[in-house]
Amino acid sequence: MMSKAILSALLVLLVSMAMSEGMTLRSLGVEMHCHCIQTESRPIVRLIEKVELIPSNAHCQETEIIATLKKTGQEVCLDPTAPWVKKVIERILNNKQRR
Repeated sequence: MMSKAILSALLVLLVSMAMSEGMTLRSLGVEMHCHCIQTESRPIVRLIEKVELIPSNAHCQETEIIATLKKTGQEVCLDPTAPWVKKVIERILNNKQRR
């Protein structure tokens, strides 16, 4: 089992690599907190290029739904309780099951 000192050193190394390479910790697959602070509940289906589902984990107890907008590439957190978001997620899950 790795000691806390080794794990801490590894985390510091990952953070410094991300900063020096201009990447985010998220792009390295490391999440230290919830990504979404505010969520969008207005229907914006036509503006969405892709949707990413981030399941709850040790650093964030909420399932997060992040949409990337077509024109700007901006990431928007969607409200998982909004009816239109539930339909979008249902369609995504159904498409994955068919494959």
